[in-house]
Amino acid sequence: MLKGFKDFISRGNVVELAVGVVIGAAFNGLVTAFTKSFLEPLIKLISGGKELSGTFKVREVIFDWAGFLNAVITFALTAAALYFLIVLPMNKLAERRARGEEPEPEAPAEDVRLLTEIRDVLVAQQHRRI
Repeated sequence: MLKGFKDFISRGNVVELAVGVVIGAAFNGLVTAFTKSFLEPLIKLISGGKELSGTFKVREVIFDWAGFLNAVITFALTAAALYFLIVLPMNKLAERRARGEEPEPEAPAEDVRLLTEIRDVLVAQQHRRI
């Protein structure tokens, strides 16, 4: 059971996914700060300096439409930035590689390949002892 978990964790995709989640969370904080620091003051400036009251009541129940609008703006900015800064360039690179304009990444050097094989053999031997 422990070996299966170790194999699962050591796969490259899991590590890449974890890094993506952490970077996404940090990026979300950046977009939220941008919204609060620049967009909300800009909206306040356009509205004549008034505090934008974004609530209304129905039978004493408060609806905060401004909070929802802020979340929509934050989502749209996050999605647009991720698309234009990460997805679009990666798609362009994949297209160039498919057309042969961009060289494939180089294979590791012979010494690196040999060291990798030695590491794999040592790991396999260690697993047999456990």
